[in-house]
Amino acid sequence: MTDTKNNHLPLEARPMKNTICLFDLDGTLCPEKQVASQEMHSLLGLLRQKCAIGYVSGGPLAKQQQQLSTPSTPVITLFDFCFPENGVTAFRMGTPLPGTTFIEQVGEMRYKELVNWVLRYIADLDIPIKRGTFVEFRKGNVNISPIGQGANYVEMEEFYRYDEIHGTRKKMIEALERQFSNLGLRYAMGGKTCFDAFPVGWDKTYCLRHVEAEEERSGVAYDEIHFFGDKIYEGGNDFELYMDQRTIGHVVNGPEDTIRQVRELFGL
Repeated sequence: MTDTKNNHLPLEARPMKNTICLFDLDGTLCPEKQVASQEMHSLLGLLRQKCAIGYVSGGPLAKQQQQLSTPSTPVITLFDFCFPENGVTAFRMGTPLPGTTFIEQVGEMRYKELVNWVLRYIADLDIPIKRGTFVEFRKGNVNISPIGQGANYVEMEEFYRYDEIHGTRKKMIEALERQFSNLGLRYAMGGKTCFDAFPVGWDKTYCLRHVEAEEERSGVAYDEIHFFGDKIYEGGNDFELYMDQRTIGHVVNGPEDTIRQVRELFGL
Protein backbone atom coordinates (compact mmCIF):
# COMPACT_ATOMS: atom_id res chain seq x y z
CA MET A 1 0.00 0.00 0.00
CA THR A 2 1.34 3.42 -0.84
CA ASP A 3 1.49 5.94 1.96
CA THR A 4 -1.91 7.62 1.88
CA LYS A 5 -1.22 9.83 4.86
CA ASN A 6 -1.36 12.99 2.79
CA ASN A 7 -3.90 12.19 0.09
CA HIS A 8 -6.86 10.49 1.74
CA LEU A 9 -10.02 12.41 2.59
CA PRO A 10 -10.77 13.49 6.17
CA LEU A 11 -13.10 11.06 7.97
CA GLU A 12 -16.03 13.46 7.85
CA ALA A 13 -15.59 13.97 4.08
CA ARG A 14 -15.65 10.31 2.99
CA PRO A 15 -18.58 9.43 0.68
CA MET A 16 -19.64 6.75 3.18
CA LYS A 17 -18.62 8.72 6.27
CA ASN A 18 -20.83 6.69 8.64
CA THR A 19 -19.29 3.36 7.59
CA ILE A 20 -16.11 1.74 8.88
CA CYS A 21 -14.53 -1.55 7.80
CA LEU A 22 -12.46 -3.44 10.36
CA PHE A 23 -10.21 -6.33 9.38
CA ASP A 24 -8.55 -9.19 11.21
CA LEU A 25 -4.88 -9.69 10.25
CA ASP A 26 -3.72 -13.33 9.83
CA GLY A 27 -5.96 -15.28 7.51
CA THR A 28 -7.87 -12.14 6.48
CA LEU A 29 -5.50 -9.42 5.25
CA CYS A 30 -2.54 -11.76 4.80
CA PRO A 31 -1.60 -15.42 5.23
CA GLU A 32 -0.45 -16.56 8.68
CA LYS A 33 2.75 -14.68 9.65
CA GLN A 34 3.26 -13.55 6.05
CA VAL A 35 2.96 -10.17 4.35
CA ALA A 36 -0.08 -8.65 2.69
CA SER A 37 -0.10 -8.69 -1.11
CA GLN A 38 0.16 -5.62 -3.30
CA GLU A 39 -3.38 -6.36 -4.50
CA MET A 40 -4.61 -6.15 -0.90
CA HIS A 41 -2.71 -2.90 -0.35
CA SER A 42 -4.23 -1.35 -3.46
CA LEU A 43 -7.75 -2.45 -2.54
CA LEU A 44 -7.50 -1.00 0.97
CA GLY A 45 -6.25 2.27 -0.47
CA LEU A 46 -9.32 2.45 -2.72
CA LEU A 47 -11.66 1.48 0.11
CA ARG A 48 -10.16 4.21 2.30
CA GLN A 49 -11.35 6.79 -0.21
CA LYS A 50 -14.94 5.64 0.40
CA CYS A 51 -15.10 4.95 4.12
CA ALA A 52 -12.96 4.60 7.23
CA ILE A 53 -10.78 1.50 7.52
CA GLY A 54 -9.03 -0.16 10.41
CA TYR A 55 -7.53 -3.43 11.53
CA VAL A 56 -7.91 -5.25 14.83
CA SER A 57 -5.41 -7.89 15.90
CA GLY A 58 -4.43 -9.63 19.10
CA GLY A 59 -0.76 -9.18 18.25
CA PRO A 60 1.55 -6.24 19.01
CA LEU A 61 2.12 -3.29 16.69
CA ALA A 62 5.57 -4.53 15.63
CA LYS A 63 3.94 -7.63 14.12
CA GLN A 64 1.53 -5.56 12.05
CA GLN A 65 4.37 -3.29 10.94
CA GLN A 66 6.16 -6.35 9.53
CA GLN A 67 3.12 -7.80 7.78
CA LEU A 68 1.21 -4.73 6.58
CA SER A 69 3.82 -2.10 5.84
CA THR A 70 7.49 -1.40 5.12
CA PRO A 71 10.35 -0.23 7.35
CA SER A 72 10.05 3.29 5.92
CA THR A 73 6.24 3.54 6.17
CA PRO A 74 4.60 3.31 9.61
CA VAL A 75 1.57 1.03 9.50
CA ILE A 76 -0.37 3.55 11.59
CA THR A 77 -0.39 5.91 8.58
CA LEU A 78 -2.00 3.31 6.30
CA PHE A 79 -5.22 2.87 8.26
CA ASP A 80 -7.54 5.38 9.91
CA PHE A 81 -7.76 3.20 13.01
CA CYS A 82 -5.16 0.69 14.19
CA PHE A 83 -6.06 -1.69 17.00
CA PRO A 84 -3.11 -3.84 18.06
CA GLU A 85 -3.80 -6.13 21.01
CA ASN A 86 -7.56 -5.91 20.37
CA GLY A 87 -7.52 -2.15 20.86
CA VAL A 88 -5.93 -2.05 24.30
CA THR A 89 -3.25 -0.27 22.29
CA ALA A 90 -4.94 2.00 19.72
CA PHE A 91 -4.17 4.66 17.13
CA ARG A 92 -6.45 7.10 15.34
CA MET A 93 -5.06 8.83 12.24
CA GLY A 94 -1.56 7.97 13.40
CA THR A 95 -2.03 9.35 16.93
CA PRO A 96 -2.09 7.10 20.03
CA LEU A 97 -5.32 6.78 22.00
CA PRO A 98 -5.44 6.17 25.79
CA GLY A 99 -4.90 2.54 26.80
CA THR A 100 -4.16 0.18 29.68
CA THR A 101 -2.27 -3.09 30.22
CA PHE A 102 -2.83 -6.73 31.14
CA ILE A 103 -0.50 -6.30 34.15
CA GLU A 104 -2.54 -3.40 35.52
CA GLN A 105 -5.67 -5.53 35.29
CA VAL A 106 -4.34 -8.85 36.62
CA GLY A 107 -1.40 -7.87 38.82
CA GLU A 108 2.28 -8.83 38.66
CA MET A 109 2.10 -11.75 41.10
CA ARG A 110 -0.84 -13.43 39.40
CA TYR A 111 0.73 -12.91 36.00
CA LYS A 112 3.91 -14.61 37.22
CA GLU A 113 1.90 -17.57 38.56
CA LEU A 114 0.19 -17.90 35.18
CA VAL A 115 3.46 -17.87 33.24
CA ASN A 116 5.14 -20.35 35.58
CA TRP A 117 2.22 -22.76 35.24
CA VAL A 118 2.16 -22.43 31.43
CA LEU A 119 5.88 -23.14 31.10
CA ARG A 120 5.64 -26.21 33.33
CA TYR A 121 2.64 -27.48 31.35
CA ILE A 122 4.41 -27.04 28.00
CA ALA A 123 7.58 -28.67 29.36
CA ASP A 124 5.55 -31.83 30.04
CA LEU A 125 3.78 -31.83 26.65
CA ASP A 126 4.75 -34.67 24.35
CA ILE A 127 4.34 -33.06 20.94
CA PRO A 128 6.43 -33.66 17.79
CA ILE A 129 8.50 -30.45 17.91
CA LYS A 130 9.11 -27.43 20.12
CA ARG A 131 10.94 -24.30 19.07
CA GLY A 132 10.92 -21.21 21.29
CA THR A 133 9.03 -18.22 22.68
CA PHE A 134 6.21 -20.21 24.25
CA VAL A 135 4.83 -17.19 26.14
CA GLU A 136 4.70 -13.69 24.69
CA PHE A 137 3.63 -10.88 26.98
CA ARG A 138 1.58 -8.15 25.33
CA LYS A 139 -0.15 -5.11 26.78
CA GLY A 140 -3.61 -6.53 26.19
CA ASN A 141 -3.08 -10.27 26.46
CA VAL A 142 -0.68 -13.14 26.87
CA ASN A 143 -0.01 -15.19 23.76
CA ILE A 144 0.69 -18.87 24.44
CA SER A 145 2.08 -21.29 21.86
CA PRO A 146 2.74 -24.96 22.72
CA ILE A 147 5.11 -25.30 19.74
CA GLY A 148 6.63 -21.84 20.18
CA GLN A 149 6.53 -18.68 18.08
CA GLY A 150 9.94 -19.60 16.69
CA ALA A 151 8.45 -22.25 14.41
CA ASN A 152 8.67 -21.68 10.67
CA TYR A 153 5.68 -21.83 8.30
CA VAL A 154 6.08 -25.52 7.44
CA GLU A 155 6.38 -26.46 11.12
CA MET A 156 3.30 -24.39 11.96
CA GLU A 157 1.28 -26.18 9.29
CA GLU A 158 2.42 -29.56 10.64
CA PHE A 159 1.46 -28.61 14.19
CA TYR A 160 -1.90 -27.29 13.01
CA ARG A 161 -2.73 -30.68 11.46
CA TYR A 162 -1.49 -32.42 14.61
CA ASP A 163 -3.56 -30.10 16.81
CA GLU A 164 -6.72 -30.77 14.80
CA ILE A 165 -6.36 -34.46 15.64
CA HIS A 166 -5.08 -34.27 19.22
CA GLY A 167 -6.65 -31.02 20.46
CA THR A 168 -3.46 -29.85 22.21
CA ARG A 169 -4.52 -26.21 22.48
CA LYS A 170 -8.09 -27.04 23.43
CA LYS A 171 -6.95 -29.31 26.28
CA MET A 172 -4.49 -26.69 27.51
CA ILE A 173 -7.18 -24.01 27.55
CA GLU A 174 -9.49 -26.29 29.53
CA ALA A 175 -6.68 -26.92 32.04
CA LEU A 176 -6.04 -23.18 32.36
CA GLU A 177 -9.73 -22.50 32.95
CA ARG A 178 -9.71 -24.99 35.84
CA GLN A 179 -6.42 -23.79 37.32
CA PHE A 180 -7.05 -20.04 37.09
CA SER A 181 -10.81 -19.77 37.39
CA ASN A 182 -10.36 -16.87 39.84
CA LEU A 183 -8.48 -14.60 37.41
CA GLY A 184 -11.42 -13.65 35.22
CA LEU A 185 -9.65 -14.60 32.01
CA ARG A 186 -10.94 -15.68 28.61
CA TYR A 187 -9.05 -17.69 26.01
CA ALA A 188 -9.26 -17.57 22.22
CA MET A 189 -7.41 -19.49 19.55
CA GLY A 190 -5.79 -17.42 16.83
CA GLY A 191 -3.62 -18.54 13.95
CA LYS A 192 -2.44 -22.12 13.64
CA THR A 193 -0.24 -22.65 16.69
CA CYS A 194 -1.26 -20.37 19.55
CA PHE A 195 -4.00 -18.89 21.68
CA ASP A 196 -4.48 -15.71 23.71
CA ALA A 197 -5.35 -15.26 27.38
CA PHE A 198 -6.98 -11.92 28.25
CA PRO A 199 -9.30 -10.36 30.86
CA VAL A 200 -13.03 -10.83 30.26
CA GLY A 201 -14.22 -8.11 27.89
CA TRP A 202 -10.77 -7.65 26.35
CA ASP A 203 -11.55 -9.67 23.23
CA LYS A 204 -11.74 -7.92 19.85
CA THR A 205 -14.95 -6.12 20.84
CA TYR A 206 -12.69 -3.94 23.03
CA CYS A 207 -11.84 -1.90 19.94
CA LEU A 208 -15.47 -0.81 19.52
CA ARG A 209 -15.19 1.61 22.44
CA HIS A 210 -12.70 3.59 20.33
CA VAL A 211 -14.94 3.39 17.26
CA GLU A 212 -17.98 4.59 19.18
CA ALA A 213 -15.98 7.45 20.74
CA GLU A 214 -15.46 8.93 17.28
CA GLU A 215 -18.87 10.61 17.45
CA GLU A 216 -17.72 12.68 20.42
CA ARG A 217 -14.29 13.33 18.86
CA SER A 218 -15.33 14.46 15.38
CA GLY A 219 -19.10 14.15 15.13
CA VAL A 220 -18.86 11.06 12.89
CA ALA A 221 -21.14 8.27 14.12
CA TYR A 222 -20.37 4.86 12.62
CA ASP A 223 -23.80 3.37 11.98
CA GLU A 224 -22.32 0.56 9.86
CA ILE A 225 -19.39 -1.33 11.30
CA HIS A 226 -18.26 -4.12 8.97
CA PHE A 227 -15.88 -6.74 10.35
CA PHE A 228 -14.01 -9.27 8.22
CA GLY A 229 -12.43 -12.28 9.95
CA ASP A 230 -11.67 -15.97 9.52
CA LYS A 231 -11.70 -17.36 13.09
CA ILE A 232 -15.42 -16.76 13.67
CA TYR A 233 -16.21 -20.07 15.39
CA GLU A 234 -16.80 -20.12 19.15
CA GLY A 235 -13.38 -20.13 20.78
CA GLY A 236 -11.80 -18.38 17.79
CA ASN A 237 -10.40 -14.90 18.35
CA ASP A 238 -12.78 -13.29 15.81
CA PHE A 239 -15.93 -14.82 17.29
CA GLU A 240 -17.05 -12.08 19.70
CA LEU A 241 -16.56 -9.20 17.27
CA TYR A 242 -18.17 -11.16 14.43
CA MET A 243 -21.21 -11.93 16.60
CA ASP A 244 -21.51 -8.51 18.26
CA GLN A 245 -24.86 -6.84 17.52
CA ARG A 246 -23.05 -3.61 16.66
CA THR A 247 -21.16 -5.16 13.73
CA ILE A 248 -22.00 -6.63 10.35
CA GLY A 249 -19.87 -9.76 10.30
CA HIS A 250 -18.26 -11.25 7.20
CA VAL A 251 -16.52 -14.62 7.40
CA VAL A 252 -13.63 -14.99 4.98
CA ASN A 253 -11.57 -17.92 3.80
CA GLY A 254 -8.21 -16.24 3.30
CA PRO A 255 -6.98 -12.93 1.87
CA GLU A 256 -8.19 -13.66 -1.68
CA ASP A 257 -11.71 -14.16 -0.36
CA THR A 258 -11.44 -10.89 1.59
CA ILE A 259 -10.53 -9.09 -1.63
CA ARG A 260 -13.44 -10.68 -3.48
CA GLN A 261 -16.00 -9.80 -0.80
CA VAL A 262 -14.81 -6.21 -0.38
CA ARG A 263 -14.88 -5.64 -4.15
CA GLU A 264 -18.45 -6.98 -4.35
CA LEU A 265 -19.74 -5.09 -1.30
CA PHE A 266 -18.25 -1.71 -2.16
CA GLY A 267 -18.10 -1.82 -5.95
CA LEU A 268 -14.31 -1.62 -6.16
